[in-house]
Amino acid sequence: MRIVQFIAGLCVFLALVPVLEGQEVRRSVDEIARLIEMSELGSTVVIPPGVYEGNLRIDRSVVLDGRGLVTIDGLGKGTVVQIKVGDVTLRGLTIRGSGSTVDQEPAGVRAFAGPVVLEDNHFEDVYFGIDLRPAADSVVRNNTVIGKVLKMGRRGDGVRLWWSSGSVIEGNVVDGVRDMVFWYSEDLIIKGNRVTNSRYGLHFMYSHNTVLLENELHKNSVGIYLMYSNDIHLIHNSIVNNRGTSGYGIGLKDCDAIVVENNALLANRVGMYIDNSPSSVDSFGIIRGNKVAFNEIGLLSTPITHDNVITKNAFIENEEQVAVHGRGRLMLNAFSDDDVGNFWSNYSGFDQDNDGVGDFPHAPKSLFRSLLARQPNLGIFLHSPAQQAVELTARAFPELSPEPIFIDYLPMTRPPKLDLLVRSQELSRGPILGVAIGLILISSIGIVGVARQPSLPKVQELGVEQRMIS
Repeated sequence: MRIVQFIAGLCVFLALVPVLEGQEVRRSVDEIARLIEMSELGSTVVIPPGVYEGNLRIDRSVVLDGRGLVTIDGLGKGTVVQIKVGDVTLRGLTIRGSGSTVDQEPAGVRAFAGPVVLEDNHFEDVYFGIDLRPAADSVVRNNTVIGKVLKMGRRGDGVRLWWSSGSVIEGNVVDGVRDMVFWYSEDLIIKGNRVTNSRYGLHFMYSHNTVLLENELHKNSVGIYLMYSNDIHLIHNSIVNNRGTSGYGIGLKDCDAIVVENNALLANRVGMYIDNSPSSVDSFGIIRGNKVAFNEIGLLSTPITHDNVITKNAFIENEEQVAVHGRGRLMLNAFSDDDVGNFWSNYSGFDQDNDGVGDFPHAPKSLFRSLLARQPNLGIFLHSPAQQAVELTARAFPELSPEPIFIDYLPMTRPPKLDLLVRSQELSRGPILGVAIGLILISSIGIVGVARQPSLPKVQELGVEQRMIS
């Protein structure tokens, strides 16, 4: 009897030797396939820990639970896991090593039926991460997707939905992919996702009636881009330091009934870009309560843009607050509603009755910017003495001054209190840090220089009245 126990114990020890030595226990995915085949429909299969190699096909409704101890490795060939039926759940798995051929679009997981639930999984070294085509009413929650190390144009999408309406995409972390993209999919909830170092953080094509809530889109080429999609609500998103070729924080193209509310658009090349949105005569857009700050351009639009109500936003220290392509104007849009407009950090007016609204409209106009719109090559003179000379000439000869591109009749003189999702430290990693350091150094040099100069008369003695616009 003791000999039998000794042999059994020795077998267990030998089985554990690779684990004790830190080596991966490698098996074939055929073992998982056999577990699925022996399971009852809808039952939970707990996969034994280890690394399973090959491509897995699931054609039976089942819950596969790896409990964070299971890796499925496609060894660089094809799609790692294919789901052929609905009512399948994958949980607690590491899925890696898909193929990378462009024509086959291999993925970590591809589902051809829904609903499916993909939660608490880790994807790495995958061409496409999660691909639902179609798989309506699915849930993709708390997954991490890290793409293959490829140039931007060669990457696949981190998460892609195709005709997968009614799905929830929540709490996922995506890095180094092309897009999270949604095609022909309606009634979606896109909440709490974080996308970094990719092309488009969230990209919509012909997808309607969706909520984008509390997502973080940082350091991509574009944060959120909506195309030919209607009835979309963008609320409480943090969109920071998206500075690719286009560099839009939010981009809208030919969209109707869009609500952009309480978002943080910070340190992008363009905070928000509007191209013919709304596109229908009887539609409108609402842009309200957003913080648009430290972008090269706060709001950029095509001149045909109309019927947007733009109020209660804080436009703070953008290099150019509002710009229009070509020589157009935005007079078909409202920059104030009821009794309030927007806060503009470059507003030069006063608020004598201290009601928080400026005493005269904010109607910025720039001769140099008008010339720049016609001749982009003049950009080399931006922020130079030449620009200052042109603006001085316009003030001296009002007949040369162009018409304002917009008018805010009720500008706010104090920044509104906004309910935003943003971490202040995010800005410290972007170009703002360099600007801040430069300003500190310049200020320090200036202070030292002033300290060495003879004391100057007090401001009051010079007869200059100090004013502060809150």
